[in-house]
Amino acid sequence: EVQLVESGGGLVQAGGSLRLSCAASGFTFDDYAIGWFRQVPGKEREMVSCITSRDGSTYYGNFVYGRFTTSSDNAKNTVYLQMNSLKPEDTAVYYCAAAYPYYQGCSIPSSWGQGTQVTVSS
Repeated sequence: EVQLVESGGGLVQAGGSLRLSCAASGFTFDDYAIGWFRQVPGKEREMVSCITSRDGSTYYGNFVYGRFTTSSDNAKNTVYLQMNSLKPEDTAVYYCAAAYPYYQGCSIPSSWGQGTQVTVSS
């Protein structure tokens, strides 16, 4: 059974940092691309980042502007999202998702985590 468990969300002031973690289990980690998505009530879910651990390829949404970095620890089957210079508009529920096969990227995930709330105060 594929499981994705996010952690690390919380409340932070504008300009601050958070690191989200996504612990994966139940599948061959490097066969998948792992993405971070976020959603605000009333808006569509948007892709924040995507990483393929097999070759280290990464992708970021345009709004990231170099503020976020995704990485993976293959030994721990965990993907991270380091978020710096956070803005109030980054407030959202952040989801981790897995997409197969890895070389097709994160556009169509097959599994989702439960989400973690990130709130950035002004």
